[in-house]
Amino acid sequence: MTPPRTPQIPVVVLAGFLGSGKTTLLNHLLRNRAGTRIGVIVNDFGAIEIDAMTVSGQVGSTVSLGNGCLCCAVDASELDTFLETLTRPSARLDVIVIEASGLAEPQELVRMLLASDNPRILYGGLVEVVDAAEFDRTRQWHPEIDRHLAVADLVVLNKTDRVGEAERERLRATVAELSGPAAVVSAMHGRIDPELLFDPALRPDHEDPVRQLTFEDLLREEACEGEDGCSHEGASHGDHPHAAYESVDFTSDVPLDPRRFMAFLDSRPEGLYRIKGFADFGRGDSANTYALHAVGRFLRFVPRPWARGEQHLTQLVMIGAGIDAEALAAGLAACRANGSDSTDAADVERSMWGVLRYVQEPADAHEPEAVREPADVQRPTPEREAPADAPEAAAEV
Repeated sequence: MTPPRTPQIPVVVLAGFLGSGKTTLLNHLLRNRAGTRIGVIVNDFGAIEIDAMTVSGQVGSTVSLGNGCLCCAVDASELDTFLETLTRPSARLDVIVIEASGLAEPQELVRMLLASDNPRILYGGLVEVVDAAEFDRTRQWHPEIDRHLAVADLVVLNKTDRVGEAERERLRATVAELSGPAAVVSAMHGRIDPELLFDPALRPDHEDPVRQLTFEDLLREEACEGEDGCSHEGASHGDHPHAAYESVDFTSDVPLDPRRFMAFLDSRPEGLYRIKGFADFGRGDSANTYALHAVGRFLRFVPRPWARGEQHLTQLVMIGAGIDAEALAAGLAACRANGSDSTDAADVERSMWGVLRYVQEPADAHEPEAVREPADVQRPTPEREAPADAPEAAAEV
């Protein structure tokens, strides 16, 4: 097995009913992207307000936001075409966010992503935004929200400042019950830590010290008052708000037992949203380290040959909400290989079968991917056409 020839770009689906705050959350991500170049696909009408500019839904339009980000307004049937455009190396994007129509069936977009033949994309999860103040009424008028929550990888319980503490707890419990193992984070004004969804880029937008101002620069300037410095109000305040989530790091110089590690992944607890890093399976495959990407129920391994002189380590980061950090660390520690493990060559080879199920085939193979898919989301047949969603109103707050 060889890894994909080109770097893969995570594609995050951002869903939620009209008025839930999807666009507000998206604006927050764009303002606090920390140099990350974001491609935005709006399906099929929306408004992204950056500074004084509004990008409104004209189907088939592509607009440069001027800060390393792009916005497309598309019909669902055009999704593959725009993904092809946005994933070209010349676009230099780090992540793509699809803002689903407020009346869309988000699992249709997920199906399209999982069935895509584009070797440059990687499923980045389905994020469902819920309006805490209107949840009961929304559920009454749109009972399909239960189905949407059931396939979400991350749920953002938004506008929690509009309800009392007891009501927040009741809503959180209800949403958690409907969304099963998905992580649930509370937010006000769509402010969640971008690192929940994507890793910050390691390079600045512009290498040249003389560069055009970005929207982040302009927003910081707007927050400044008078000659004595800046106030801490306005859009630049709290650039990196931390939602109620935890991050657990795990490093081991002892290889992992593939069977125990897969059992750990199969039984990972509710609220564990992302797992990323590299796994060393020792005798299971002494030639390769395995990059791991897990978001919600989605899982993929990508093998990479060890570099000459590289220390053989397992290095993993787990991100979630309401998780037991100590129990997770202990669970991973129990996955380490030990002296009592079988040394039979055939058994060692069989032990890797569970891992290899989630290794993507090379781009020229017949099947583009072998991955774990979100619950209740079936891969569509090739002849099936993606439905076009009904138009929706332009902006949400």
